[in-house]
Amino acid sequence: MAKMRVAQVPHAKGAFELVERDISEPAAGQIRIKVEACGVCHSDSMTKDGLYPGITYPRVPGHEVIGHVDAIGPEVHGWKRGDRAGVGWHGGSCGYCHACRRNDAFACETENLVTGITHDGGYGEYMIAPASSVAHVPDGLAATDAGPLMCAGITTFNALRNSGARPGDLVAVHGIGGLGHLGVQYARKLGFETAAVARGADKAPLAHELGAHHYIDSAAEDAAAALQKLGGAKAILATVTSGEAMAQIQGGLGINGTLMVIGAVPALNADTLFLLRGRRSIKGWYSGVASDSEDTLAFSQLNGVKSMNEVYPLSRVAEAYERMMSGRARFRVVLTMEG
Repeated sequence: MAKMRVAQVPHAKGAFELVERDISEPAAGQIRIKVEACGVCHSDSMTKDGLYPGITYPRVPGHEVIGHVDAIGPEVHGWKRGDRAGVGWHGGSCGYCHACRRNDAFACETENLVTGITHDGGYGEYMIAPASSVAHVPDGLAATDAGPLMCAGITTFNALRNSGARPGDLVAVHGIGGLGHLGVQYARKLGFETAAVARGADKAPLAHELGAHHYIDSAAEDAAAALQKLGGAKAILATVTSGEAMAQIQGGLGINGTLMVIGAVPALNADTLFLLRGRRSIKGWYSGVASDSEDTLAFSQLNGVKSMNEVYPLSRVAEAYERMMSGRARFRVVLTMEG
C-alpha cells in the first residue's frame, strides 16, 4: 500500500513525530485531499496539549488546509479529482440534529466535528475529510497564501460581515497580529472607515499599509476615547488575547455598536450600564463553515487581501509550531509538504 508522511502528536503534550502511514481510501461521504500547504494555528495547541475533550491519539493536527482532491468516496457530489480544495476548523456535519442541518458545528448536540481534533488534519501529505467540510479554492490563490485564510481569514472576514456595520461606518480592529493584519485589510475592502488599534507608534506604518484610515497607539492614548472622538465605532473586532485590553476598549463603541470577540480570553469584564444606555453589545464569533470559507477565499482573491506568512517544510514542524506558539512569528506560519 502507498505511504504518506504525517506529523502526529502521539499523546497529549507529546512531541511531534514525523511518521509514515498507509494512504487510506475515502469512505462514503468523504474526500481524500493531497495536501499542498497547511497553516499552523494557535488552536492547534488544543490537539498538542490535549485541551479539547475526547481527543484520541495519535492525532494529526491542522485545520488551515489547501490541496487537491485526490480521491472521492461514494455519495459525494460536486467534486472531481484534481479540484482545488480547502478544509478549515469546521470538520463537517453529521446531519443528525438541527445544528448540523444549519451547519452550526459549535451548537452540535451529538458529535462536534473539528478538523485536526476529532479527526486527522492537514499536517501531512494526504488527509481524509467529510465532503461537507471541504471548500472550493480559486485558482488565483497560491496554496501558502490561501492556507491561513481557512481559519484566520474566515474568522475575521465572517465576524466583520456579521457585525452589523455597513459601508462608511467606523470599524476598529483591535490588534494587528496574525488575525488583526487580515482584519484591517478586510475592514478596508468591505468599505468601512477603518481604525487599527495596537500598542506602539512603530506599528503605524504597517497599519496604514494594510489599509487603515486611522492608527491609534493604545500605549500613548486612551483608545476608547480616541474612537469616541472619531464618532464611536459601529464595531470593534477584538483580536487580542487580553481580557483587560478588551474591557478597556469597549468604551469606544458608538450607539448600537458591537464588540466582536474573536480572541479567546479567560474572562471579560463589561460595563453593563454603558451597554444598556447605548444598546451596545458584546458578541463572540467563531470561524464558519465551508460556504463561508469559499466566500472568504473569493473575496480575498478579488480584493487582494493577503496573509503575511513564514513558511516551513513539514520536516521542520516542531520548529514551525514553536515559532507560532512563542509569539515570535510576526503574522502566520505555514507548512508545506515539500521537504
